[in-house]
Amino acid sequence: MKNNSKLTKRRDFLKKAGLVTAGAVGATTLSAPYGYAATNPIKWRLQTYSGAPLGAHVVKPQIESFNQAAHGEMEIELYYADQLVPTDELFRAMQAGTIDAVQSDDATMGSPVDIQIFGGYFPFATRFSLDVPAMFKYYGLNDIWAEAYGEVKNVTWLSTSAWDPCVLFTVKKPIRKLSDMKGLRVFGVPTAGRFMARYGLIPVIVPWDDVEVAMQTGELDGVCWCGFTEAYEVGWADICNYALSNAITGAWFGSYFVNTKSWEGISPKLQELYRMSIDGSHYYRQVWYWGGEADLRVNGKKMEITGLPANEWAGVVQDAKEFWDETSKISPRCAKVVDAFNKYSDTMEKAGYPYR
Repeated sequence: MKNNSKLTKRRDFLKKAGLVTAGAVGATTLSAPYGYAATNPIKWRLQTYSGAPLGAHVVKPQIESFNQAAHGEMEIELYYADQLVPTDELFRAMQAGTIDAVQSDDATMGSPVDIQIFGGYFPFATRFSLDVPAMFKYYGLNDIWAEAYGEVKNVTWLSTSAWDPCVLFTVKKPIRKLSDMKGLRVFGVPTAGRFMARYGLIPVIVPWDDVEVAMQTGELDGVCWCGFTEAYEVGWADICNYALSNAITGAWFGSYFVNTKSWEGISPKLQELYRMSIDGSHYYRQVWYWGGEADLRVNGKKMEITGLPANEWAGVVQDAKEFWDETSKISPRCAKVVDAFNKYSDTMEKAGYPYR
C-alpha cells in the first residue's frame, strides 16, 4: 500500500541533501511572535508519529509554547507523520541528525532497544492514563528507559507519558465475540497488533494519512490504534460504524527523543525550557484525551458500541499474563519492566477505590 516511488525519492533527497532545508514542503514553522531575534537562532526539526489533525492536540501546542518562550533564541519546525521520513525510519533519521527530535512510541518507530516492545500499547499494562507517569516516576521505568537509550549512540530519551486507550474500531463488521475478529485487516501499533493477532486479526501497517482512504476502499477493515477522542478528532469515527468497548490497555506509552548532539548543542536554559514544554504537553494531552473519551463514549452518536461476553474477555486477560511472561524472557531489562508492571498492578488492586 505504500507509494514506494515516492518514498524512494524522499530517501534519495535526504541522502543527497544531508539536511532538509527550512523551506521543505510540509514544515510547520511556529515562530516566536516577538520582534527580537538572536543573531544566529538555533533551528530544530521535530517529526511526530501523528498526522496533522491529531498533531494539533498532541504536539503543536507544545511547539508553539516553546517557540514563544524561546524568544528568538531557538525555533522548532514541526513535521507530521511521514512528511520528512517514513515513520519506521524516524529513529535512524534522528540518530543521523537529519531531524533533531522525535515524538513517538518506541515500537512504532522501531527503536533498536530491548524494551521497545513496551512502547505504544502493551496489553493490560495500564487501566488509566495516570498509570503511565506514575510507573515512570515511582516504579523505576524512568531509570530503565534512560539506561536502555544510554546504550544507543547519538540518541537521548527525554520523557514518556500517556496517550489514549486502545479500542478496536471496525467499518462494517461488529465485534460481539472473539471469533468475529478473524480475518479482519486492521491498522494498529505493532505490540497491540502482535497480541491481537492470536484472535485472528491481521495487523497492517500503512502511512498514517492513508488509513482513512484504505478503510473507505475496503483495504482495511478497521483500526486498533487509539481511543474514542482520537477516532472522532481525525475522522475515523465517520467511517467506522462499530467500536468495541473492551480496551486491551488503558493508555499508550508515548515518548520524546532528541539527537544527542543537537541536545548538547543548546544551553541548559533551553534544555529546561524544552523539558517544561514537554510536561505542558503531557498535561494538555491527559485532559484532552480523558475528558473526550468519557464524553464520546456516552454522548457520541457516530458508532455503535459493542462488547465481548464476560467469559471470553476473562480469557483475553489471562492470555495477556502469558504475553507478559513471554516478554519478560527477552532480556533481564524486559524482566524488570514486567516486574514493575506486576508490582504496580498489585499495589493498585490492594489500594482499592478510587485507584481500582
